[in-house]
Amino acid sequence: MTDEIKQALRSMLMPTAGECQRVAWRPAADIYRTRRGWLVKFDLAGVRPQEIELVASGRQLTVRGLRRDCTLEEGCRYHSLEISYNRFERTLELPCPLDAAQITTDYRDGMLLVQLEMENPEE
Repeated sequence: MTDEIKQALRSMLMPTAGECQRVAWRPAADIYRTRRGWLVKFDLAGVRPQEIELVASGRQLTVRGLRRDCTLEEGCRYHSLEISYNRFERTLELPCPLDAAQITTDYRDGMLLVQLEMENPEE
């Protein structure tokens, strides 16, 4: 095997530190139309509220952050792993501009509730 092939295989199997910082998972989201605007619910179980960033720009609403794993017991070994940890990001496109929306958030039972109140919600 040539050195070039070995290096290519190594780069595919062993990502650099910068590549590990990329988004690892996308949280599920529900979008509701309300009388005052929109309600977006993100499933962020296990994410600390201080690790969540929310950005509204144009018609897009983006949530990003970090879910950290925690050690449950010293010396335990895993049998099965299905929960995603590390950085996450999800961008949703809504049918109206969000620039004038009044945004409030509530974090309840692992769900981030984003209320987007509009001056003219019927537009």
